Amino acid sequence: MSPLTLLLLALGVSADAFAVALAKGLQSRSRMLRDALLLATAFGVAQAAMPLLGWLLGSTFAELIAPFDHWIVFGLLAVVGGRMIWEAVTDGGESEDDHDRRLSIGSVLVLAVATSIDALAVGISLAFLDVSVWVAVVVIGITTFLLSFAAVFLGARIGTRFQQPAEIVGGVVLIVLGVQTLAEHLHWI
Repeated sequence: MSPLTLLLLALGVSADAFAVALAKGLQSRSRMLRDALLLATAFGVAQAAMPLLGWLLGSTFAELIAPFDHWIVFGLLAVVGGRMIWEAVTDGGESEDDHDRRLSIGSVLVLAVATSIDALAVGISLAFLDVSVWVAVVVIGITTFLLSFAAVFLGARIGTRFQQPAEIVGGVVLIVLGVQTLAEHLHWI
């Protein structure tokens, strides 16, 4: 996997965390630095840990899955990306009350796990790709940290104007990466 592809993967996986941090930035006017550090750290760690866990699961069963691994990669990335796009255009069932809650350690941990579930599926995909899992985990974690940190400040300044486009772009990137993986394994490109 090329460095650019890995960065695009990290950006795609980070889109949910970016969107949540952007929304949380709306309520962080007096404690922006604290909230930015808390969210960015929790999201970065969770987004790094979940692909590692997924990779471990995928690697454990690699021999059984190898004949059709490219279809699994494609399927997982397409489903995750499609769900991200669907939730962005249908509002994902989020209410205004979701944005009004005070940011606590418990709520941050729940948000970190919720936004990183997709990264678990991506981690399973990593087991079948030519990529160092450690490099991927570090790139995903740092990318998520930086985007989430910036999103809190951005959210406090401009609101959630870019939340939907960020989720849509993240979903499209994941789908494109899935199609690329399938195309490479089937020798279409």
